[in-house]
This record gives sequence, structure tokens and C-alpha cells, in this order.
Amino acid sequence: MSADAVRSEAFRAHPDPSVTPDRALGLRLLEAMLFASDEPLDEETLAARLPEGSDLSSLLAELSSDYAVRGVNLVRVAGCWTMRTAPDLGFLLARDKPEPRRLSRAALETLAIIAYHQPVTRAEIEEIRGVSANKGTLDVLLETGWVRMRGRRRSPGRPITYGTTLGFLSHFGLEAIQDLPGIEELKGTGLIDARVPAGLTVPLPSDEETLRDDEDPLEPDLVDLALAPYPEPEDGDEEGAPHGAAD
Repeated sequence: MSADAVRSEAFRAHPDPSVTPDRALGLRLLEAMLFASDEPLDEETLAARLPEGSDLSSLLAELSSDYAVRGVNLVRVAGCWTMRTAPDLGFLLARDKPEPRRLSRAALETLAIIAYHQPVTRAEIEEIRGVSANKGTLDVLLETGWVRMRGRRRSPGRPITYGTTLGFLSHFGLEAIQDLPGIEELKGTGLIDARVPAGLTVPLPSDEETLRDDEDPLEPDLVDLALAPYPEPEDGDEEGAPHGAAD
């Protein structure tokens, strides 16, 4: 079928007769791309497949409005766009999903510290938590795809620095790392005591890709190891941890 025929078909199928053929085609293309992709798509990728001159922001707004009352919604996560099950229907589908492995309290605390304090080293995590960090805990977080090795700190021993990933934002439905709750929101949810010490603050998180002045790039072999799949854990491994490269 020719492009003109596809455009005409999209125009005829659209319920609003005032919509132009190019706009109708743009909406159908957006819908098809978002449904076909198994991961969120950035606006550059979406725009590249649309008819020339398409107003991507307007098309996304219309599609988002169309799906707002349906079983799936168009949402923005990690700066990208994806289709997600409507929040009020999630509990109905949960029974059909495999039970995810629950993270230990140590892993959750470590993940929170990395999210808010990144880039952060293992020693810094230990200082904040007040206890030694189990190597297996960091390995588990690397395996989930929510944490990555960023670089090496320019300090004695050149320890590895850790940060969060786009997978972390996508899993927790965050458009940006700055959407993590601040101290007042944490108080409101009861996650921290409302009677916190005076002067206690929650750092403003930043997950920018660029290494900071006190970080050096990882060696090529460590980059490859960080991207490689982890082997199955052996009996007796703590945290069910794979044999990884965490410092």
C-alpha cells in the first residue's frame, strides 16, 4: 500500500472529520510505534518516523488524552513515552505476573542511598548507613538493572562510583530522578519520623550521565563486565548474589 493510501485510510478511520490526513496518519504511527516497542521511546525516535512537519508535542497530547480513560495510558517515564496499564487496573493483572524477587532491607537502603547521593562509592554508602555494605547487595542491585557503575573516584584506591539507570526510572514510573520525594513528602507518607532533627535535609538527586570533576572513566574491561549478563548464583551466595564486579 502506498503512503498516500495509508494516509487516506487513516483519515477515513479517524472519528473527527476536521483532522487532516497527515495528522490522522501521525496519530496512527505514534500509536503503532508505542504499542510495538518493548521499551519507552524518546521523542527524537518518535519524530523521525512521523510525516514531515508533524507537531509531535500536540500529537502526544492528543493521544495521551484519548487513552486517559482506557485500560492502558500513555505516560512519560525517564524522559521517554510508553504505554502502561491504567493504575486502577494494576491489581487485577498482578496475579498473572510472576512474583518478583523481593529486595532485602539492606538492598533497599543501599538503593535509596545511591538514588539520592549518586555518584556514591561503597565506602560512602557504608558511612551513610552506619554499617558495612555487603558486596552481594551491590551485585544484586546491578543485576536488577537499576544501578550502574559510573566511573572511579579520584581518591586513594580509586573506588568505583555508582548511580541509577533509566531502568530505575522506568520501573518506579519517574519521569526524572528529581521526581523522587523530598523530606516533606517522606514525612507525609510515614517513611521517616515527622520529628526529625533540626537541619536534616534530603539531597536533591542528580543522575546526569557526564562524569563529575572527581570521577575518571571506567576501564574498558569493567564496562564490558557491567554490561554482561550475570551467571546463575551458586548455593550459599549471600543475597542470592551473582559473582559480579562490585567494589
